[in-house]
Amino acid sequence: MTVYLTRREHFCAAHRLHSDSLTSEENQELFGKCNNPNGHGHNYNMEITVSSEPCPKTGFVMNLVDLKELIATHVLRTLDHRNIDLDVPYFAQGKKTSTAENIAIYIWDCLNPHFGDGVSLYEVRLWETEKNSVAYRGGK
Repeated sequence: MTVYLTRREHFCAAHRLHSDSLTSEENQELFGKCNNPNGHGHNYNMEITVSSEPCPKTGFVMNLVDLKELIATHVLRTLDHRNIDLDVPYFAQGKKTSTAENIAIYIWDCLNPHFGDGVSLYEVRLWETEKNSVAYRGGK
């Protein structure tokens, strides 16, 4: 029987929605105020969900202390209080537009290699605002 375990974390970061493949006018029209040359910030919330059968000895899907540390080490240290477009190589120099969708994929890519022993990363849900979130479950 598969059980899903979710940890919620919070981080603050700045970014600018801008695509080098669009003209300045197209960027402004598409992204509006989020295309401000000086960027803008969000107080992001994320939910990291892992899945597994509970361990027969402990009853855990995964020790929450371990999940908290993985998130802190591999996500929060790279994103919290950063300018995503300038400080995170995945996005720097226009490599990727720092949309919520692409940030969720980045978080997945940072965390996924660190699971094993029957525990799988199931979902990354990123809340950019109270009303807007994206979910990513891996794949192409």
